Amino acid sequence: MIHLENVSKRFEQESVLCDVNLHVAPGEFAFLQGRSGSGKSTLVKLLYREIERDTGSILIDGVLIETYPKYELRRKMGVIFQSFDLLERKTVLENVMLAGQVIGREAKEIEAEALRLLKRVGLEKKANVRPTVLSGGQQQRVAIVRALLNKPKLILADEPTGNLDPETASEVLRLLRELQQEEGVAMLVITHSEQLVQSFSAKSWVLDKGNVYERQ
Repeated sequence: MIHLENVSKRFEQESVLCDVNLHVAPGEFAFLQGRSGSGKSTLVKLLYREIERDTGSILIDGVLIETYPKYELRRKMGVIFQSFDLLERKTVLENVMLAGQVIGREAKEIEAEALRLLKRVGLEKKANVRPTVLSGGQQQRVAIVRALLNKPKLILADEPTGNLDPETASEVLRLLRELQQEEGVAMLVITHSEQLVQSFSAKSWVLDKGNVYERQ
């Protein structure tokens, strides 16, 4: 599902990623772990083409990413950020449904799917409240549901537990793993937390000084 081969990226005189090779199979759950400033967010931005690589090749679902129009590439994936990125003036349900509305799906269809997913994460009773009354863990669950709404083949979770306390972080990550298996999507979780990575049995890549290697 994700295939990076000899990918490099520089900003001015600084080399951020150096000949990176990384592979995540369809339906696979994997971590990319690294300290702050190691280049993790740069790699994520390359995957959904917010920025472009300098050298190497990146394939999503077996196709070079520049082959896709950007809007089509991004429909293949859901992205989860640590900041939640929920709209305060919309209800929980409206926030989730927005992901389907922007690609032109019918309201009845996306509402049914949104309610199904909210029930799965225990938030069906919060569907009509504003995100501001939710805890951090609940807000992140809404963001997870939103990312899954359009049935993507790939989820990129960029520091999804970065704003959560350790106990809530573990709960959210456990939920992510369960949903990944239930929905049959590939998922790459990007995190600085060694503790979280060690808590789950999964493929783990480490990014250090611009280089990526698979943890054995």
